[in-house]
Amino acid sequence: MAKAIRFHETGGPEVLRWESVEVGEPGPGEVRIRHGAVGLNFADTYFRTGLYPAPLPAGMGVEAAGVVEAVGPGVTAFSEGDRVTYTGSPLGAYSTERVMPVEHLIAIPDEIAFETAAAMTMRGLTTSYLLRRIHPLKSGDTVLLHAAAGGVGLIFSQWAKLLGVNVIGTVSTDEKAAVARAHGCSEVIVYTRENVAERVRELTDGRGVPVVYDSIGASTFQSSLDSLARRGLLVAFGTASGPIPPIDAMQLAVKGSLFVTRPALADYIADPAERAELAGELFGHVAAGRIKIEINQRYELADAEQAHRDLESGISIGSSVFSV
Repeated sequence: MAKAIRFHETGGPEVLRWESVEVGEPGPGEVRIRHGAVGLNFADTYFRTGLYPAPLPAGMGVEAAGVVEAVGPGVTAFSEGDRVTYTGSPLGAYSTERVMPVEHLIAIPDEIAFETAAAMTMRGLTTSYLLRRIHPLKSGDTVLLHAAAGGVGLIFSQWAKLLGVNVIGTVSTDEKAAVARAHGCSEVIVYTRENVAERVRELTDGRGVPVVYDSIGASTFQSSLDSLARRGLLVAFGTASGPIPPIDAMQLAVKGSLFVTRPALADYIADPAERAELAGELFGHVAAGRIKIEINQRYELADAEQAHRDLESGISIGSSVFSV
């Protein structure tokens, strides 16, 4: 029997249960994967709390890496023994093994370990579309990035530096500020003691930034808008502190004809060719050592409850993974 984390009701971390599950054989268009490592993402908490609805009972998690152990009828793109990673698939990644549709799989090069893949597939592909699809950034641009010491933040800052883009990062502590600087942020704002929008204006000679990347949501939405230059773009790609409030369109005009987008990774990797392009660039940087993936928290799958508590408390730095 395989083992998995499942939840039968929505709520706090205590609803997560470590259970035995029957995996079975893959059907048409499916594969069975033995996981080597599983990713821990803040989005996982949205399913657990019910912010993202899911039929119950349900598995947990959407990101993992491992080895294909069996392929179902009609599967030609992957074979037994292939090393793969995935994100955005049906819930159930918090497991030792599982059966899943083949269309979500991405082959990983031998140079990238399972832990690294599980720690970066969602975060890395998110960074990829943020930097390469949302706005035509050019060398010399300066942008604002909230949660700069988080899993996306550390990848984003390194990649932006490769592109010649300056990143002003926000963090909650001096410890996280040091981490953000070490990974490429040109300036860091400790938001617990500094006014973010005022500091951004100081750092940009009053202009503001052309783009703000905000994964926090409710608590940062106003400061994000106030940090934008005329005709600037707010990329609200997460809601760690809660959903962003209703948008007053007139305020966007008053503040400088601003733009707001609420993108989702799924819409940027839905096309297999585009997903392959985004993943290829990401994996190339990581395999060559140009982008380093920091894994600062490791948990056993059975300890998912504690992992979620740590994640929601804000004490995590960089990426977290479950060992399998």
